[in-house]
Amino acid sequence: MRFSEVVADAKARGYTEPDPRDDLSGLDVARKVVILARECGLDVELGGIQVDSLVPEPLRGKAGMSAETFMEALPQHDDAMAARAAEAAAAGGVVRYVGCVDMEAGTAGVTLHTYPSSHPFAQLSGSDNMVVFTTLRYHDRPLIVRGPGAGAEATAAGVFVDLLQVIRSHPRA
Repeated sequence: MRFSEVVADAKARGYTEPDPRDDLSGLDVARKVVILARECGLDVELGGIQVDSLVPEPLRGKAGMSAETFMEALPQHDDAMAARAAEAAAAGGVVRYVGCVDMEAGTAGVTLHTYPSSHPFAQLSGSDNMVVFTTLRYHDRPLIVRGPGAGAEATAAGVFVDLLQVIRSHPRA
C-alpha cells in the first residue's frame, strides 16, 4: 500500500487521532520515549530530543489546514516514502518509525530507520507496538515486549489500568 493509503486505512480503523498529523508528527511517540528515558535515569526534556516527523515537509505548519484537506494532499507525497521503502527492500530491510533510548550515549529520539529483515522491528505488522530491551543480559537475544498499540480495545485497557491505579492510590477513609 502507498503511504497515504496506509494512513487513510489506519484513520478509518480508529488507530489514529482524528487528525493523523497528530500521530505522524512523532509527538506521541516522543512523549513515550521521554517517559521511558526518564524511567531509565536520563535527564531529558521533550524539546531536547530529535523527532523526525512523518508529515511531508510541504504540509507542515499549514495553519488552518483541515484534517480532510491534509488527507486529500497526502497522496501527492507518496513517492518519497515509496522510494525510501524500495531502497530498504533492495538492501534486504524494512523501514520502521521508532523511538529509541540509548543509555550509553545518553540520548533519546524518534526516527525513521531502516532495519534488516532479521531485526525484531521488521516483524511488526498492523498496529502492533514493540519495545526491545538490549542490555548486558539481553545482548545477543534482546528482551521483547510486543502487543497492540492502537484501537478502542487497547485504549480502553489503558484507561482501565489508569483507573485502577487511581483507586488504589486513594483508598476509602
